[in-house]
Amino acid sequence: MTIPKELKYSKDHEWVKVEGGNRVRIGITHFAKEALGDVVFVELPAPEDSFSKGDSFGVVESVKAASDCYSPVSGTVVEVNENLQDSPEQLSQDPYGAGWMILLELSDESELDELLSAEAYAEFLKEEEGK
Repeated sequence: MTIPKELKYSKDHEWVKVEGGNRVRIGITHFAKEALGDVVFVELPAPEDSFSKGDSFGVVESVKAASDCYSPVSGTVVEVNENLQDSPEQLSQDPYGAGWMILLELSDESELDELLSAEAYAEFLKEEEGK
């Protein structure tokens, strides 16, 4: 399973890539896309929508289930990945690249410190599998 070291992770299986300034790119992890199966539809927010940490910012529907995506940090949507509307399978094929979901402008950078490192996320997954 792929867990890129340069990203941060939430226990809800979203990843966060810190970009220039106070912006972060967010998507779902390899673990999440494996659990979902083939993605057939993605519902994303509109630019300028604001979210608090833990709020649902979108829905991913697959052949297995529909699942909410939760914002790992608070902020305002700057950009959404419009390509997912026509090609939702990009979430399954490239979750850390072309399958990114939203770009947020952070409202509280300290929330980044609460996210998991790649190593901590890998340990979290091991604990979850053991339950």
